[in-house]
Amino acid sequence: MLNIFHKSNFFERNIYERVTDKKLENIKELTLMKISIKLYKRGEELLIGACDEELLGKRFKEGELRLHVKKSFYDGHRIDEKVLVAYLKEATIANLVGKRTVECAIKYGYVNPECVLVIGGVPHAQIVKML
Repeated sequence: MLNIFHKSNFFERNIYERVTDKKLENIKELTLMKISIKLYKRGEELLIGACDEELLGKRFKEGELRLHVKKSFYDGHRIDEKVLVAYLKEATIANLVGKRTVECAIKYGYVNPECVLVIGGVPHAQIVKML
């Protein structure tokens, strides 16, 4: 298990000792998780598939809606929010899955929050730029 606190500091050691293993796992997950992105270029068009990396390979359903976060489509490079924004700026089509990924697109004005589908508790958005 990765220790995100330096035990040499008394204050941090006290926090470390008070945090349960489950809470520590959640803190680690939030600080270490990235966005997976795969790029598809054809001529002047750039399609990106991006998702929260922990969703790779998972399936979700909500009523009649189904979502399979296929590794073959979404599994590529691991990036952070800043890099995702740079790709969204250039993309003509984007398929976005996951809370961090979709919230980033909303935060920077690429997705209207009212247009986000939630499938099995997982946000999903698509972007198509008409030029």
